[in-house]
Amino acid sequence: MIRVMVVDDEALIRTGFQRILDAAEDIEVVAAVPGGQAVPTARDTRPDLVLLDIRMPDVDGLTVLACLRRLPHPPVVAMLTTFDMDEYVAAALRSGAAGFLLKDTDPEELPFLVRALADGGTVLSSKVTRTVVDGYLEAGPQEPAARSLCRLTERERAVLVLVAEGLSNADIAARMHLSTGTVKDHVSAILTKLEVGGRVQAALLAERAGLLKPPQEQQDQPHLQCRPDQPPEQPQQHLEEE
Repeated sequence: MIRVMVVDDEALIRTGFQRILDAAEDIEVVAAVPGGQAVPTARDTRPDLVLLDIRMPDVDGLTVLACLRRLPHPPVVAMLTTFDMDEYVAAALRSGAAGFLLKDTDPEELPFLVRALADGGTVLSSKVTRTVVDGYLEAGPQEPAARSLCRLTERERAVLVLVAEGLSNADIAARMHLSTGTVKDHVSAILTKLEVGGRVQAALLAERAGLLKPPQEQQDQPHLQCRPDQPPEQPQQHLEEE
């Protein structure tokens, strides 16, 4: 079962999301609370996924996100909003949010999106994806992004490419013939080495560095290659056979 907590200042929204998700056989809404109760409730119920309103009158959604990310067992967090464009989206993604959903998402799609998020995927509303990506790609030069990729092993780079393509942990595991646990370990190492808060940032950094371009195009751009004084790290020894 995927354990979900819904956090929103409007009881009608909380109830609606709860009824939609509870109708799915593999999803259980363990709590539906306003923002002020989010963190203590998450500590008690330990949900796998939190759907969090980004704008609430009693507490700031970004503050709640930061607190949830600091829990000993932090849940996956996706932000909710009624706005197509929200100035807090970039800040939420930088803070580790795994997705951004509109509250008027088609009820039939909602369980599929929850499953994707719980499986390590990234979900962004189609209405804002292009703007978020464009804003990040225009944020600065490509060379620093490329240099940061030199911290990764070849296996981690391969995983990062699949993360950037939107594949879930299970899909990556099947594609690379690894266990899901090994993929999770790789993703965790990638986020740590790149010093980013979540998969969205890692994927955008890979795009910005040119890692998603065909190999020939990467070779035509010298700044995308690791410098001699920044050799890629040697692959780490894993306990399980890969």
